[in-house]
Amino acid sequence: MSYAVAAALQAAVFAAVSTDPGVQALVGGDVFDAPPGGVLPLTYVVLGEEDVRAHSNISAAGAVHDFTVSVFSDAAGFATAKAVAVAVSDALSDVDLTLARGTLVTLAFVRAKARRGRTPDGRRIDLRFRARVEDI
Repeated sequence: MSYAVAAALQAAVFAAVSTDPGVQALVGGDVFDAPPGGVLPLTYVVLGEEDVRAHSNISAAGAVHDFTVSVFSDAAGFATAKAVAVAVSDALSDVDLTLARGTLVTLAFVRAKARRGRTPDGRRIDLRFRARVEDI
């Protein structure tokens, strides 16, 4: 197993989501690597948690990364949050991410969970993706 590719994968995912025209059209530059402080945008995207498991083979050290990209919105209803979630999912579908270290073997959508947030109008959608990487 190797965790060596984790930072490179995160940087590539962040770049793919934050520069995607569909995501930008909906949230502008409000894509964050950590939850923002201060006054929050009405709708924004945050890279979230990650679980990593060993997945090496005879030719390369590797790992499977299950990671979350979360959409937060104070817009009434789920329509706005779901539109952003679709754009994020599209940004990470059939994409060939170039990593600063290692190689992305596969990247796939796994599941999503939509729920109400703390405020009456708050919405949150957690999108879960699975990436298999090799450190070669």
